[in-house]
Formats: sequence, structure tokens, C-alpha cells
Amino acid sequence: MVASTLQSSGDSLGRLMSPNLRLFAAISATCFLLDQGSKQWVMTNIAPYGSIEVMSDLFYLTHVRNPGAAFSMFANASDDFRRFFFVGVGGLAIAMIVSFFRSLSPGDRLAAGALGSILGGALGNLFDRVFRGEEFFLGGVVDWLHVRLWTGGSFPDFNFADSFIIIGVALLVFELFTAEGELDAAGSPPSDGDKTVEEDHTPRGSDGAAPA
Repeated sequence: MVASTLQSSGDSLGRLMSPNLRLFAAISATCFLLDQGSKQWVMTNIAPYGSIEVMSDLFYLTHVRNPGAAFSMFANASDDFRRFFFVGVGGLAIAMIVSFFRSLSPGDRLAAGALGSILGGALGNLFDRVFRGEEFFLGGVVDWLHVRLWTGGSFPDFNFADSFIIIGVALLVFELFTAEGELDAAGSPPSDGDKTVEEDHTPRGSDGAAPA
């Protein structure tokens, strides 16, 4: 009885969820779980500020905490500032992503997937800020991917959540330029070779000449 009730509820929920919503939710959940799973592995297997060499002088797995924003901005700000700024900005960003998703056309699968990727990444980093600290809302984001550049420097450490956000944004930009190209092609006037030659229905005599 309980199983049939749960199955019926699941079927009803599936009917209520549009294809866009199913894709959006599935990608968001997948990205969030991959991000948090990878961070948990790092915290279990790599000591803080330690590293594992994957490709010599190129790619390393690390374990660092970033209490600030991208490129460690505001890392030294006061606790109150970080608590309200980062959580507030994260919450606002998530609300904007959901609002943007609600405005999509029913067949816009690429944008739905891209927004799902961005949301999953945003939720992953927000989770760190809320729960991975000595106090709630004062945690640091776990970064663990370290890439060294050929110039001798290194790219700022990042994580799966950052990657998912960048991929989602790149897909949205790609779709934007693709859509603009299609609109330009549809709105451009036909060339001389594409113009249809109108038939001449002027009555003519037996010799082919038009009457005076």
C-alpha cells in the first residue's frame, strides 16, 4: 500500500515537472553532489595545505581553504562582513538563477542545463561557507585543483563548483551568440538571386507583342 502510494506520488510529480525542470534539477543535483563528494575526499586524504603531484610542474591536488571570494578577495575582512556579504550574495545569485530559469521557453534545453550547472556550483560553494567553518556562515570554500602556468606562476586554486559555474556561463554565452546569429540570418533581406521573379500577366497578341 505504501509502495503504491509512493509510486503514484512519484508519477504525479514526474507529470508536473517539465522536461526543462527535470534537466535543470538533475544537473543541479549532480553538480552539487560531485562537488561535495570531491571536497570530502580531499579533506579525508590530503592534509590542509598539502598536495599530491599528478603531473610534474603542471597539475596538483591540494587542500586549501578560501574564506574570501574569487582570487581570495575579502579574505581578511571582518567576520560580520563575510557572514552577510558572502551568504547574501550567494542567496541573491541563486534567486536570480531560478528566476532566469522560469523565463526560459519550453524547448530551451541548453540554457536549462547551463543554469543547472551554475546553480549546482553556486550551491556547492555556498554550502562550504555555511557549514565548513568553526561557526555557521563563516566557513571557507575548499579549493583543491592547482594548475601551474608555463610562465612560472600558478593559477588560483579552484574546485569542481567553480568549474561548473564557468562551464554553465560559457554555454549561456554560446547560446546567446548562436541565437543572435540565427536571428540575423532570419531577418536579413533576400539577395538578388533569391528574389522571386514575378510573372508578367499582360495579355499579348498572336505575335507575342503587348497590345498598344
